[in-house]
Amino acid sequence: MKAVVWHDVGDIRLDEVSDPKIQEPTDAIVRITTSAICGTDLHLVRGTMPGLLPGTVLGHEAVGVVEETGSAVRGFAAGDRVVVCSTIACGHCGYCRAGYYAQCDVANPNGPQAGTSFFGGPEGTGPVDGLQAEYARIPYAATTLVKVPDSVTDEQAIMVSDVLPTGWFGAKLAQVTEGDTVLVLGAGVVGQCAIASAKRQGASRVLVIDGLADRLEVARSQNAEPIDFNAEDPVAAVRELTGGIGVDRVIDAVGVDAQRPKSGPAAENLPVDTGTFEAERAKAAPEGNTGDGQWLAGDAPSLALRWAADAVAKAGSIGVIGVYPPDFDAFPVGATVNKNLTVQGGNCNHRRYIPGLLGRVARGDIDPTRFITQRIETVAAIDAYRDFDLRHDGWLKTVVAV
Repeated sequence: MKAVVWHDVGDIRLDEVSDPKIQEPTDAIVRITTSAICGTDLHLVRGTMPGLLPGTVLGHEAVGVVEETGSAVRGFAAGDRVVVCSTIACGHCGYCRAGYYAQCDVANPNGPQAGTSFFGGPEGTGPVDGLQAEYARIPYAATTLVKVPDSVTDEQAIMVSDVLPTGWFGAKLAQVTEGDTVLVLGAGVVGQCAIASAKRQGASRVLVIDGLADRLEVARSQNAEPIDFNAEDPVAAVRELTGGIGVDRVIDAVGVDAQRPKSGPAAENLPVDTGTFEAERAKAAPEGNTGDGQWLAGDAPSLALRWAADAVAKAGSIGVIGVYPPDFDAFPVGATVNKNLTVQGGNCNHRRYIPGLLGRVARGDIDPTRFITQRIETVAAIDAYRDFDLRHDGWLKTVVAV
């Protein structure tokens, strides 16, 4: 079958690979009908999430049809249309039963302390081959698959595989409640989903920071208040918009590939010197491109975290859903303690939120397809990766018809 395969930092290819097989009684084989390219995939290609094994199939978002089930899979049968949860969970350990599916004690073959197992990730996450392929093996299928309602299209369902639940989870981590003023850092597709989620969880105002005008316009279409960090100091703008207090809640939807402002007062007023950022980047992406051009690692890895701590009000809260590698340790702990902040971060517990979000989509409460900007065939996937990486205008979310 054809699949998008990682070979090295900056080297991905559309290869012919072996068809997946049932390996455990709890497995299922799914024929992928729709997949997608995520910002997390770019971290892997850029080298800011190290440890990927050559030959790993990329991708952690998919909708498809069950082709075959293992002997222990009772709730699904061939022909069922399903969405694949991006993170893998057994469904029966203590963490899964408590709703912490991303911290399943069983799914990651590296052991209970290894953390989240997800499709198409580094060695420390399994590894488990990803979903940018014609077929995929789904471990612990009874939990990792969710049946798609007939009224929900593939395009709607693919947005519920990862990005919408991750945005929803970010608002939960940030403790958004009725009447809150919320700041979202990053107006990529996860940031857009975080805006939509914060509003539905009670936020009265949502501010959003980004440096790309087209993304900020999409945020404005959701009635969020855009702040362009290349035109104004974002922390000063937040304080001005909140009467000098700061926001109640912040959602970091940026992560380790944050980019420094290229112009304006923020470029002259960085929270730390450029040498600090360069040291962070060297540690986060030791094999990544730190010059220019394709697959460029972010040049300000901790910037979103530092802006978050500065922009939030005293006794406020921050939810971190941006991707940071496990050994990333730059965090403004002094500001956090001095301001009595609450900070929560993590990988989304997809299985906890996907069923309910599918219901919201089916009822028309949320239309995540508004964030899809590119629709491609599998043969164009590598070119789509390159364009997405370069942040071309209008490039928000790419859906792949398999």
